[in-house]
Amino acid sequence: MLKGKSVVSIDDVSTEDLEEIFRRTDEMLPYALGEKRNRTMEGKIMATLFFEPSTRTRMSFESAMHRLGGSVISMAEPQSSSTSKGETLADTVRMVNAYSDIVVIRHPLEGAARLASKFSTKPVINAGDGSGQHPTQTILDLYTIRRERGRIDGNRVALVGDLRYGRTVHSLILALARYDVEIFLVSPPVLALPDHIMSRVPAGVKVVDNLDDILPDLDVLYVTRIQKERFSDENEYRSVIGSYSIDEASVSKMKKDAIIMHPLPRVDEIKPEVDYTKNAKYFVQASYGVPVRMALISMILE
Repeated sequence: MLKGKSVVSIDDVSTEDLEEIFRRTDEMLPYALGEKRNRTMEGKIMATLFFEPSTRTRMSFESAMHRLGGSVISMAEPQSSSTSKGETLADTVRMVNAYSDIVVIRHPLEGAARLASKFSTKPVINAGDGSGQHPTQTILDLYTIRRERGRIDGNRVALVGDLRYGRTVHSLILALARYDVEIFLVSPPVLALPDHIMSRVPAGVKVVDNLDDILPDLDVLYVTRIQKERFSDENEYRSVIGSYSIDEASVSKMKKDAIIMHPLPRVDEIKPEVDYTKNAKYFVQASYGVPVRMALISMILE
């Protein structure tokens, strides 16, 4: 199981672990909503090291620890820490180990979380490393599908938008490959899923040019933001921005019980009018971040 272990990649979490996380998340829901109190992590401290901006991930991790009765120390601005003086990531992690029981890190460089775990004597959770992976987002994504659709197996899932740089997609598609699902990839050619991820997905994954062609058949529409901050070429970004936009007309083509997901934040890829449809589940999806991370923290630190 996950006791005492780091979670840097979705590969660090077995399918058996996922099922236990889902079971515990169900149990954590009333605690996450503040309807019950949980003190199992009393006396434990979580350190959150965020070298990149974050709203949902940082706040849900910190909320999760507080809901478990633990405490949080946080570095939300690298400029306010010794990294601005040239301190290495390895030394930062070594020092934080002295102050905490578990470390959550987000970093703009792919591989930074894995590096941090090598120098850490405490469990490390990857909260997103550049265009690498975002395993806890994937766990809550899977939980959302399971909770809102009743099960993960048997769904037709389309991943839309930035598949090249989207770390949420990289983790999610590797996890979905463990289940009996039909996967569609929809993106501009320049933002196609990178080869090192594509080589690990099932042969039956379909690359689709026109989203409208498959909308009526989908059970899950997973939309991602085209991430300006990942582009080194401004012209390349401008060539793809606005490639896909989900509006009421799009929703009208979908099954009544299909769900629309998004890791957030969004820009213009899902119009605000969609928020009021029964299909929109992205804010519910974000809310599941607290109980899912409560379950994960409790399994690692139990």
